[in-house]
Amino acid sequence: MKEALRDRMWVDSSHDLNPDTKLSAVATAWWAQFCESDCSPGTKRVYRERLDAQIIPSMGNVRCRELTIGGVERFLQAVKRNHGAAITKTTRTVLSNICAYAARHDAIDHNPVRETSPLSVKPKKGAAKALTVREVNQLRALMSYDDRAISRDLPALVDVMAATGLRIGETLALVWEAIDLNAGTVEVRGTIIRIKGQGLAIKPEPKTEAGYRTLMLPTWCRDQLKARRARNDRDWGSLNLVFPSAVGTLRDPSNVDHHLKDAFTWAGVPDITSHIFRKTVATLMDKAGLSARAGADQLGHAQVSMTQNTYFGRKVSDTGAAVVLEALDIA
Repeated sequence: MKEALRDRMWVDSSHDLNPDTKLSAVATAWWAQFCESDCSPGTKRVYRERLDAQIIPSMGNVRCRELTIGGVERFLQAVKRNHGAAITKTTRTVLSNICAYAARHDAIDHNPVRETSPLSVKPKKGAAKALTVREVNQLRALMSYDDRAISRDLPALVDVMAATGLRIGETLALVWEAIDLNAGTVEVRGTIIRIKGQGLAIKPEPKTEAGYRTLMLPTWCRDQLKARRARNDRDWGSLNLVFPSAVGTLRDPSNVDHHLKDAFTWAGVPDITSHIFRKTVATLMDKAGLSARAGADQLGHAQVSMTQNTYFGRKVSDTGAAVVLEALDIA
């Protein structure tokens, strides 16, 4: 009991953080340091949302000496019940970082989050859905008759995504200087993100380090871009964007995703998203006998396993086994 009272009452006033400090104060100190890191603005935005929506409202008044494994476990289970596994997993990551920061400053003697139940988000069952060449061309043809899609400049956007497998944010961030129309190449330099309090901006780097890449364009796509560049029917804006808004500014990927959903519904395929073109490009490359490494390079994946497991549609495939197993015929 004497040892417990000693540990409970020990407070070193010379330190900003100590066992009596509330978790909200620790979170504030950790956040100030985290903001100086080179993490992407998107990651910072997501972490800030978990701080404001889950951690501080529920755990902010808990003092460091009161943090227990059981208390953290109950908190995370409550988040899981109310918000699902995906948000809980991110919340756990943020809380673990905060507790690790507290431990480094001797406010707690260990990180209780590490001892809580592990969380995993189950991937969707089934093979990656991909379109056939015929389905892609049919969708593109149908969109050319959709007046609303045309007014939103969606058919050309879909053409480029289908020809490259670029993410929607990468496609909207394309500038004409990144496209060599003579060589038929496109350089992926960045992606569009929304920064809280600032608005849309081009993040001068793709989603991952492997996202930096220069891709060859199919001839039909290069010719379309040449014709688009030659027209004077739109304002490319000060950034010289390939796909600017009506007034020459950046377009929000989330809004464009919703517009594409409207167009896909109009075309009779409401169950697909813009990501379908990345999966289609990867699957067509796989069926053509190209390597998984080539597919990863095309999509900007650092790990080949990501391309194989998530983007190759392999529910039905010709592995070559049928030909080999013909030798088992005893007729």
